[in-house]
Amino acid sequence: MNQCNAVVTIKKGGARSLKSGGLWIYDNEIDQIVGDYENGDLVYVHDFDGYYLGCGFINTYSKITVRIMSRIKGQEIDHEFLAMRVKAAWDYRKTTVDTGSCRIIFGEADFIPGLVVDKFADILVVQSLAMGIDRMKLEILSILREVLETDGISIRGIYERSDAKVRLQEGMERIKGFIGEPFDTKVEIEENGVKYLVDVAEGQKTGFFLDQKYNRAAIAKLCKGARVLDCFTHTGSFALNAGKAGAKEVIGVDASELGVAQATENAMLNGLSDTVKFITADVFDLLPEYEKKGEMFDVVILDPPAFTKSKNSVKNAIKGYREINLRAMKLVKDGGYLATCSCSHFMTPDLFAETISQAAKNVRKRIRQVEYRTQAPDHPILWAADESYYLKFFIFQVVDEK
Repeated sequence: MNQCNAVVTIKKGGARSLKSGGLWIYDNEIDQIVGDYENGDLVYVHDFDGYYLGCGFINTYSKITVRIMSRIKGQEIDHEFLAMRVKAAWDYRKTTVDTGSCRIIFGEADFIPGLVVDKFADILVVQSLAMGIDRMKLEILSILREVLETDGISIRGIYERSDAKVRLQEGMERIKGFIGEPFDTKVEIEENGVKYLVDVAEGQKTGFFLDQKYNRAAIAKLCKGARVLDCFTHTGSFALNAGKAGAKEVIGVDASELGVAQATENAMLNGLSDTVKFITADVFDLLPEYEKKGEMFDVVILDPPAFTKSKNSVKNAIKGYREINLRAMKLVKDGGYLATCSCSHFMTPDLFAETISQAAKNVRKRIRQVEYRTQAPDHPILWAADESYYLKFFIFQVVDEK
């Protein structure tokens, strides 16, 4: 596998992210490429002075032109190497999270760039986002099944969700479908004592957002006996955790009719249909309507999609986050709680905190931070790989000015 016939030489002063511990080399950092290669091939990477920096796969279609697999000179990128990486990823999950359903491989943060693998009970869902790793995908999945079987875990099937738009930037087609034998793509999982039916074929991304697992548990203690509003509920995960915790009433809101239908089904699955209700609506339209009606809640939860996926749109995202948090604070009873988050990498923790602070000032509310959290440990944050740190999650108590 490790047939490197080309050498990529970095410009003087380039590859700062790589030298700090990251795995990416951008197109504007490359001085020259010498030797024969095809996109997706492994190449050696040298600094401007010839110093060896690593071995990775190349794709000149992408602004991220090289993704490093190994920094060790002479390291073979072969079956043994991939097995070592996969086993390390699984061993880490066994130590840090509930592995009933979890993310087993998180791309660059697990030193397997461009690949995501989620485990939902006995089903694996794979998302391949880079040309080089796409060639290794089937071998990695075969290794992963063997590693899991060694621990007595049998995998019933694998579904591919490589249908993200980013594949087009890599010069790759968007694809989805079964890898191996077909199976029922609605899979029942349990998380924090709550049951869900996950649709791995039609749900967003890989079917379910595992990264909020422990954040969902964190709001439970605030919801006992409370009236709760869960905005951007998707398939009802925060709402159902609130219901399970003993909330007296929960309203979950999402613009997706499919999401609301799945959330309603999940409420029935957990025997919470009398307490937890879902409605299809645009949250930005609904919150002002609730304000006019004088609706108030003990707990409001905001879990919106990323308002920005690039640096260029951060200013508009700030406006969106400020507006949604401002509206939500108006609906929180004095002394009640706001749980609010951003899943955009480009919305930094400091910027997100400042945006929330401005929203509070605009509506003359005082906010007391109860807790700051981030993504679950099965989505590890690799320092020097900034893109791996994306989820910011605050819980505040909201107090009226007196």
